[in-house]
Amino acid sequence: MEASLFIPRPITSYGTRLEQGNLSFPVSDLSATNQNNEMIIYASLELHGNISTVSHLWQAGPMSENTPMMHSAGPSSPNVKSMGSLDFLSGRVKARRSSSTTLKNVHGILNTVSWGILMPIGAVIARYLKRFESADPLWFYLHVSCQLLAYILGGLSGFGTGIVLGRRSPGMEHSCHKIIGIVLFCLATTQVFGGLVRPDKDSKYRPFFNWFHFLAGCSTLILSIFNIYKGFDLLHAANSLEACLQWYNTCSAIVLLVTLLLEICTRWCLPITKRSMPNSMDENTSIVIAVATMEV
Repeated sequence: MEASLFIPRPITSYGTRLEQGNLSFPVSDLSATNQNNEMIIYASLELHGNISTVSHLWQAGPMSENTPMMHSAGPSSPNVKSMGSLDFLSGRVKARRSSSTTLKNVHGILNTVSWGILMPIGAVIARYLKRFESADPLWFYLHVSCQLLAYILGGLSGFGTGIVLGRRSPGMEHSCHKIIGIVLFCLATTQVFGGLVRPDKDSKYRPFFNWFHFLAGCSTLILSIFNIYKGFDLLHAANSLEACLQWYNTCSAIVLLVTLLLEICTRWCLPITKRSMPNSMDENTSIVIAVATMEV
């Protein structure tokens, strides 16, 4: 058996040093032992009021000059799941799922469905269906419906949950994911309000609006797909998200396949059909004129 040193210290930020400090509740009779690679901590806790259950977490990491360094946070690391609730009356320890974890999953699902599924479908509708005369103006209403629903789910709800998550975890910094999310929200908001004030088809400003709408839409699609996979990478520790990631990959593959097929049809098949129609019309017209002339 190896005796160990137990040092109570409140943690309020990164770079906490191993120095004696007061916790949020009185602690006495401190001791710790290390036996058979198992750390046992003995302490008497004085809880306030009628509290009998506390939430706790435990970590193990390296040291550098009396300062704890960041512990491992890989997919197989036990540190990311070292949390639970301790009931002092029954002596039971129960794994606990925090509300932040649930909110993270909701945030991920909302943004994946909106930015990763609805937005690309809306772009596909605008690019390909409008080339068919029979789909006008249906394609426009479908395009607006997809993009508006995606903006409500991702731009408002998804962005809102992201803000709440940032406030709940001030020590966590995911700068890249956060900055891209802000840029996406600004682009999507600009697209929504830009569509409300778009110039008429005969306006001289309409070509400039079309180019801006196209470039902003392409930028939104590229950044959103990148940020979705960035978000999955940040939540790699959750096994339940593996199924969500596979589902998203499958949906993305289907959308990509449909896009390729529509690109082939509209680029090669549709122009051939349009070129063949005037020729047949001219032949029929000439026959009718010839017959009419002979009868006269």
